[in-house]
Amino acid sequence: MENLRFAVLIDGENISSKYVSVMFDELTKYGVITYRRIYGDWTSRNTARWKRVLLENSITPIQQFYNTVGKNASDSTLIIDAMDILYTGNVDGFCIVSSDGDFTRLASRLRESGMFVVGMGENKTPRSFRNACNVFTSLENLIEDDGAEVDNDEVLENEHEELVSSESEHEDKSGKSKKKYKEEKSHIVSKKEVENTIITMIMENENKGKLTGLAEIGSRLQNKYPDFDVRNYGYSLLSKFLEEIDSVTVIKNNNIVNVELKESRNAREEVDEYIIDVLKKHDNKLGVTEIGHLIHQKFSNFSPKDYGYSQLTKYVQSIPGIKITHDDKQRKLAKLKK
Repeated sequence: MENLRFAVLIDGENISSKYVSVMFDELTKYGVITYRRIYGDWTSRNTARWKRVLLENSITPIQQFYNTVGKNASDSTLIIDAMDILYTGNVDGFCIVSSDGDFTRLASRLRESGMFVVGMGENKTPRSFRNACNVFTSLENLIEDDGAEVDNDEVLENEHEELVSSESEHEDKSGKSKKKYKEEKSHIVSKKEVENTIITMIMENENKGKLTGLAEIGSRLQNKYPDFDVRNYGYSLLSKFLEEIDSVTVIKNNNIVNVELKESRNAREEVDEYIIDVLKKHDNKLGVTEIGHLIHQKFSNFSPKDYGYSQLTKYVQSIPGIKITHDDKQRKLAKLKK
């Protein structure tokens, strides 16, 4: 994916200039940037702070005058440019930077044409736009939380917001900010929903006799929830996020990391302990076939496939402290290591 060519199209009327640097850093994970364009009315005093940022990051500003007060005039220009770039065939993907849900159809259309679409916006971005992208990243997650307050000049203000009535301006700002925070957070998929999805993944794999790797969980969560990002929940690593979920456990074996349901893990530990006890009662060795009979008497629903093994021998051999040998008749024996 690092070789993909991207066109970055920024809705300058809905995004703050403070995000630009970290935004481009984030995009390097997906490929190289061939187009850098930003759309807005550059005659407005609210866009003056963009000048230095545009020069430093080599972003081409596209002028769009307001034809109607209260309407975002840049949306249509950005959409037309996106389609023009699409038909040139010079890019493999698009990065649409906006918190505006009006770009939902554009993102869907680009994906229909085989483009890889990365969306970036603030927490308030509607879920419709988030889900229309292959990947969506909340810009707040890209800003390091150093405790510093953001200058008022860095807060994006649309020119039409100056027409807000004085009555609205005198609303209780504290209550309003709390309401806004809740609305923004409501667009992020809940941790409980993510947990239920992970449980379903693991159970599906268990039914197929497969283990569930950490990488698979990350990939499938991203496919199901384009805006899934552990940073939304206060974590920097997926493994740390999973370790905090009560219903699953993370199993690390050298460089391999798998995720299991805790109840499955507990059940395995019980079976393993039973097998070791059986061996101790039979002079530390017993045929694998005999072990199988005893296991099914004790655990009627036991199947090695539930733990990722096609044969009971492989399952028994995986238990620490047990090795598999053969007797004179070439029957498989399980023995406790000395």
